[in-house]
Amino acid sequence: MNTTRLPDPFSDRRRWQWLALAVVVGVLVWLLSPILTPFVISALLAWLGEPLVRRIERTGRSRTAAVLLVFTLMTLVLVLAVLLLVPLIESQVSKFIDWLPRFGQWLTGTAVPWAEGRFNVELAGYIDPSQLIELFKEHWRQAGGIAATVMGELSKSGMALVSWLVNLALIPVVTFYFMRDGSAMLARVQELLPRPVEPTVTKLAHESDQVLGGFIRGQLSVMIALGTIYAIGLTAVGVDLGILIGLVAGLVSFVPYLGAIVGLGAAVIATLVQHGDLMHLALVLGVFGLGQLLESFWLTPWLVGDKIGLHPVAVIFAIMAGGQLFGFLGVLLALPVAAVAVVVGRYLHERYTHSKLYGADDSPVVVVGATSVPTDAGTEVPPTQDK
Repeated sequence: MNTTRLPDPFSDRRRWQWLALAVVVGVLVWLLSPILTPFVISALLAWLGEPLVRRIERTGRSRTAAVLLVFTLMTLVLVLAVLLLVPLIESQVSKFIDWLPRFGQWLTGTAVPWAEGRFNVELAGYIDPSQLIELFKEHWRQAGGIAATVMGELSKSGMALVSWLVNLALIPVVTFYFMRDGSAMLARVQELLPRPVEPTVTKLAHESDQVLGGFIRGQLSVMIALGTIYAIGLTAVGVDLGILIGLVAGLVSFVPYLGAIVGLGAAVIATLVQHGDLMHLALVLGVFGLGQLLESFWLTPWLVGDKIGLHPVAVIFAIMAGGQLFGFLGVLLALPVAAVAVVVGRYLHERYTHSKLYGADDSPVVVVGATSVPTDAGTEVPPTQDK
């Protein structure tokens, strides 16, 4: 029987090599960030559609046919979402702006007197709803003015407009090629990896895909489902801003309980301003109670299951840090980088707890799949054969 000893892929010398490689990749991403955005968007879209492509392939269809079916389905869903959501959100925002004066009247005529009588405090002198409304409208006008300015400058600059249109047109084209040839590209990259580190890197990449998939595919599905439940439920019980509140609650529900807290608070205020009776308030509470029950006992177990997800605090920090460092491209890369960082951190923690520095009895090991191979010279143990 041949005995083999795998070299340590993270020895002292190789650690500096990996650090230098990470620095080079980071510098390249920073330098190429103006042109990388459509490629990153395409890669994420292709990655989201990959499980469905593989499922269709298992039915006997070719890879190209499966990609064509999934690509067409994704295109139709995106176009339909834009056509339905944009007018709907615009209508809800208009209702919200019209609703603001009613909110001001309710605040000064009902909420403040009730709070003053209940808690025996003076609030009327500190709350001026007209200033709050004007402040909001001013920020809204500024946001619209910024958008109009950006679009105006974009239309004036011919090269900027051409670049924007080219990037937009590149996304579906590159997405199709990534979906069709992505597996072959990854196989070639795997072949180029140095043999001592190939098993470890492949294992870490697979775990990173599980972490990222567990969060994005599962949590995104939960967010969409909760947003739909809240929007339909609030609209059904007579809340005029139900769709807008439901969409916002679903959007921030990637943080546990934050979506329910934000949505419930906004829905209660909107209900009190619009109706002001206990019956509608009880119906709103019932909608969010039903949503939380469905999330806890059906949506999360079915859509997320026992997949390893990212902690919500890590997600928020990664998105904010990525946006600060690389702009919109950093926001797109935040979650994949965070998933890789979590997996690598877990791997390094495992190596540390098996090291002499930590005080373990055994020598450091290199974990490859389910096999642990000692790395000290002179200790050669054949890898365990799977049965």
